[in-house]
Amino acid sequence: MDKQEFSRRVLAVEGRLYRISCGMLREPQDRLDAVQEAVLKAWQNLGRLRREEFFETWLTRILINECHNIQGARRRIAQVDELPEHAAPPEDGNRALRDALLALDEALRLPLLLCYMEGYRVREIAKILRIPEGTVKSRIARAKRKLRALLEEKDI
Repeated sequence: MDKQEFSRRVLAVEGRLYRISCGMLREPQDRLDAVQEAVLKAWQNLGRLRREEFFETWLTRILINECHNIQGARRRIAQVDELPEHAAPPEDGNRALRDALLALDEALRLPLLLCYMEGYRVREIAKILRIPEGTVKSRIARAKRKLRALLEEKDI
């Protein structure tokens, strides 16, 4: 795969990568950093990609790993003593839904987002997350139940 083909394929999935990072990271700058780092690492390790038809799955896995790296780094940073008096306005229209999604454990949230927001099939999600297809199905079902309960609590 040459530089032009790599760029074309990355641009084709750029929005999808950002949305996946939104499901894993709270801070917008961390989301952008994760996507940029994932693309950089993909370019640097392009020789390790065995089959080009799995490029998107491979890149998504790199992104998930990078999000985990950023989460780990965030845990090691000391917390600020004071919080601002006013929270920033929500990024998107349905803050309650986003908050409920972020309240789910990552193990449940990721399969749900990959399936319903990004349109991946169960088999593809299983490859990306490196878990059996049955586990993907059960996690999606549990995530939907838990999400429904969280939203009912907030009366949405």
